[in-house]
Amino acid sequence: MRYLPVGKLKMAYLESLLASVKISDPRVIVGPKIGEDAAVINLGEKYLVAKTDPITFTAEKIGWYAVNINANDVAVMGARPMWFLATVLLPEGKASRRLAERTFEDIRLACEELGVALCGGHIEVTFGLPRPIVVGQMLGEVEKEKLIRKDRMMVGDDILLIGGIAVEGTSVIAREKKEELRRAFGERFVARAERFLTKPGISVVRAALFAAENARIHAMHDPTEGGLATGLHEVSKASELGIFLRREEVLVYPETRSICEYYGLDPLGLLASGALIAATPPKETPKLLAAMKKARIPCSVIGRAVRKKKGVKIEEEGKLRPLPCYDSDELTRIL
Repeated sequence: MRYLPVGKLKMAYLESLLASVKISDPRVIVGPKIGEDAAVINLGEKYLVAKTDPITFTAEKIGWYAVNINANDVAVMGARPMWFLATVLLPEGKASRRLAERTFEDIRLACEELGVALCGGHIEVTFGLPRPIVVGQMLGEVEKEKLIRKDRMMVGDDILLIGGIAVEGTSVIAREKKEELRRAFGERFVARAERFLTKPGISVVRAALFAAENARIHAMHDPTEGGLATGLHEVSKASELGIFLRREEVLVYPETRSICEYYGLDPLGLLASGALIAATPPKETPKLLAAMKKARIPCSVIGRAVRKKKGVKIEEEGKLRPLPCYDSDELTRIL
């Protein structure tokens, strides 16, 4: 028997599973589809946007991660995150009252920071589990005309990167490999990398809603597992378009670059929460760049949308080659 590797299922395999799903309810506007961040349901005057995602890579501040990761996927649809539920699974033989209370408090405080109501969930100690897992469910709402979905991306659109890549991956590695990185780079370096969780931060809620308010956005996506590279493949799949990426325009923070070089990782394939992909008509791009600069949010044009037959490619030193799609995040190579 062949076992599946750690990480997301390969796109082709996942697509074969989703092919069996038949939705008869006409109120489901966006259903399960590769590359789409959340489901969209017509509730009358507005759309309900619903998302669920687990946190499995790290135990530290896991509740905070769960709220923000799920909120990101709601916000990139143009919706404001509003209600959160969590299923908290604590490891047998390792679950202290302190762990339970800290996880709950992280969830509560993260919800307060975003103005989200913590409205339900479940918590238990789970047989055979080696580390905590939190599965979050975030709900939000959006006016119908403001919904952003990836199948509206068009050939010729500029592809923008808001923020830097591998922010979450940098923070996770710094926390999980703390002692080794202290010996290699020093205490101050590790402290900065650990703080990537909040500075520059993994939340893209503010950036996504701000972008939608200041320019016409055809599509948005927050790349997560598999990094920016896999995120661009997901956008390509959802929009049925190709994408050309210019690597030299991609923001990689010095701490991220140093950690990736030390472990031999590609930052393009490393856990990327904190980055935001946006597709805009070229006429709208200067407006968005100016708004982001004024708000002091890093933003740059990293590529363009092309016809599907041209594929998803990366340009380096004037040459185009296929952009890798990371079925397993680069993080799995060292954790």
